[in-house]
Amino acid sequence: MAQQPTGLNSLKGTPSVKPQNSGVFAARVRHAMVDEQTENQAFKNFGNWSSIGCLFFDKLNTPNPSPQFTTDNFARPLFPNNSNIPLKNEIVYIISLPNSNVQGDVNDQTYYYFQAINIWNSTHHNAIPDPINGESTPAAQSQDYEQTTAGSIRRVSDGSTEIDLGKDFKEKLSIRNLQPYEGDLIYQGRWGQSLRFGSTNKDATIPNTWSKSGENGDAITIIKNGQHEETTDPWIPQVEDINTDKSSIYLTTTQEVPIDLASKSYKSYASSPTAAPIFKEEQVILNSGRLLFNSKSDSILLSSFDTINLNSVNSVNIDTPKTIVSSPEIYLGDKGATEPIILGDKFLSDFSSLMTSLISLCSALGTPIGTPIPFVPNAAIPAPATQTLVKAQTMLNKIQMYKSKVSKSK
Repeated sequence: MAQQPTGLNSLKGTPSVKPQNSGVFAARVRHAMVDEQTENQAFKNFGNWSSIGCLFFDKLNTPNPSPQFTTDNFARPLFPNNSNIPLKNEIVYIISLPNSNVQGDVNDQTYYYFQAINIWNSTHHNAIPDPINGESTPAAQSQDYEQTTAGSIRRVSDGSTEIDLGKDFKEKLSIRNLQPYEGDLIYQGRWGQSLRFGSTNKDATIPNTWSKSGENGDAITIIKNGQHEETTDPWIPQVEDINTDKSSIYLTTTQEVPIDLASKSYKSYASSPTAAPIFKEEQVILNSGRLLFNSKSDSILLSSFDTINLNSVNSVNIDTPKTIVSSPEIYLGDKGATEPIILGDKFLSDFSSLMTSLISLCSALGTPIGTPIPFVPNAAIPAPATQTLVKAQTMLNKIQMYKSKVSKSK
C-alpha cells in the first residue's frame, strides 16, 4: 500500500489564475468548502484538505446562472489565523495575490477573499437573494428588504427565510446584535456568542447592568454564549444580562455585577464575605446552568488569600478514596462548636483497660473469701455483668476497623 504524503507534501499546488479583474471586486458566494463529502470532486480537484475554508464565487458584475467549480471562481481565505467562513449568497470582496508558486513566477496568482460584507448589519447572516438563480423575494417580505435598503436593520418577522444559505445553516430570527457603547471592542458569532472588551459607562443613553459603580472607563471583559429571550422586536440590539444569558464569564475591575446567587448562606462565617452582587473590586464571575471543572492529567488547585466558601442549596458531596484535612483547628456542625473530638485509638485503649479492670472486679466479686467458713457473694450479680463487659470489649475491637483518622492537637 502506497504511503500517504504528510505535512506540506500532502497539499496540492495552489490553483493559479490569470486575473481578469484588477484590484478588488465583489462576488457572491456559491459554495464554501467545509467538508470532503458535500462537493467531493471539487474537494479532490482543489487540494483535498487544503481546500477546507476556501470558496467558489460568482462575480456580481458578470453573474453566471450555471457557475462551475473552476480556478476562475475559486478563492482562499485571505487571513490564515482568522477563520470566518461566509455563507452561500453572502457577498465578499475578492483580491488576486501571489500564491505558493511565487518563487518561480511572481505573476502567478490566486484569488483570496475577505470576510462577508455587512449588508444587513447583522451578526447572524448577510446573505441576499440571487434573482439570477430564481430566488425572488416573497411579497410578505418585500417591505422588509425595502426598509433595510433604506437604512433600517433587516426585519424578517414571519419565521421563514427565502434565501439559500447553504446545506446546513438555518436562519434563526431571534438572534440579536449586541448593543455597543463608546470605545467598545466587540467580537460576535452568528448564534448569540460574544466577547466584549468594554468599560464602565454611567452616562450611556441605553443603560447596562455593570456601570453603577466605579468610574467611566474602568475596564470590563464579558464573554457570553447564548442570548437571553426578550419580548421586544428581534432587530433591537441586546445588552448582556448575567442572570438570563445562557453562560457568562465576567472579568471586572470596579464594577458591581448583580448576579442572582443560587445560595446566599454564610452561617459558617463569624463575619460574612462581601457578596458577589455588591463587590466593587476586581473579580471573575462564572455563571451557567452547570459548572464542571475537570483535570484530566494533574490536580485542581484552589488557593485563596482569605477564605474559600462552598455554598449549596442541597448538599456538598465528596467522593474520593481518601480525604485529608490538614488544619490545627476544625469546627464541625457550627462555627461556635466547643466540644472536642475524641482520639479514637487513645480512647479505645484506655476504655479497654477500664473494661478489663471491671471484668476482673466482677470475677473477684464472685469468688468466695474468708476461712474456715468462706463468705460467698450473690453470684447473680457479677456473672451477668462479666458477660456484658466481655461483649462490650468485643464491640470495641470492631470499632477500631473504621478508617477515619484524626491527629493529636499540638
